[in-house]
Amino acid sequence: MKKMCLGIESTAHTFSAGILDFDGNVYSLINDIFIPEEGGLHPALVREQHLNNFMRIINRALTESKISAKNLNLIAFSQSPGLGPVLKIGAWVARILSQVLEIPIIGVNHCIGHIEIGRLKCNIEDPLTLYVSGGNTIVSAFESERYQIFGETLDLALGNMIDSFARDAGLKHPGGPKIETLALRSKNFIPLPYVVKGMDLSFSGLYTAAKNLLHSDEYGKKFSLNDIAYSLQETAFGMLSEVTERALAHTEKREVLLTGGVAANKRLQAMIEDISKEHNARFEVVPIKYAGDNGAMIGWAGILRYKAEGGFNISETIIQPKKRMDEITIPWRS
Repeated sequence: MKKMCLGIESTAHTFSAGILDFDGNVYSLINDIFIPEEGGLHPALVREQHLNNFMRIINRALTESKISAKNLNLIAFSQSPGLGPVLKIGAWVARILSQVLEIPIIGVNHCIGHIEIGRLKCNIEDPLTLYVSGGNTIVSAFESERYQIFGETLDLALGNMIDSFARDAGLKHPGGPKIETLALRSKNFIPLPYVVKGMDLSFSGLYTAAKNLLHSDEYGKKFSLNDIAYSLQETAFGMLSEVTERALAHTEKREVLLTGGVAANKRLQAMIEDISKEHNARFEVVPIKYAGDNGAMIGWAGILRYKAEGGFNISETIIQPKKRMDEITIPWRS
């Protein structure tokens, strides 16, 4: 029988269990997503939901995959980065299963998981990756045995910024798809702060300016919510495209990968595809099922590290909420 891995994702709003074999074939992927009634993510509430649901999610993944827990050969969990109280849930569950089943355990950097599942599912070898989600905005590529960061947000992540504006506009969570829909209804561009500092980006000024437009005397007269949504997207995605293109020119990669929850946005896809074509680089978007936070990406990155280095000691499974992806070696690609 093929060797099997259970991947557990719990860095933020999603508790996910994915079961896959050591060749990267996914047998099941079950997600439970915390959706706030109001405001952003409250770590204590997310933690409570994950605690109440983790066993049901794992059991569903096992049932759907038609795999018994005793047939698992490896447990992988998201160890970094993320919300501390939430990361602890996945680490705790993974340790218990590892000890009860007497199988190896491996900790995974969440950001590296996004890249590796993208390389697997898009059959792509050595991409420049634009990773955009609620909690992260990173341009990275493999150089010098690590995933080096060539550009990132200095404050708000893109997804967080868009969701925050959507809440201010009275739109229910998740706000990203709703903003995308509104933006399609306008071509009236309102100038907003465009802040690129070297290779890094700042979205806080853009967010504040867009929010202030909602309370402007001209709102509803000279411009609408559709116009603000359109302008917000065009400005933010323009900033991202500039940094991505500069990184592409610098690294001379021949492939570009777009991943993370915001990767589903068609306008962003089109803009990154355009710059990829200008540099004769192949462009791929990670399938939506695997682009957002999920257990399969944690399982696959765990399998890759386990094959290269073996499992972790329990003492090595302490969560690392602030650990950056460029601090971690990538032995399977060296």
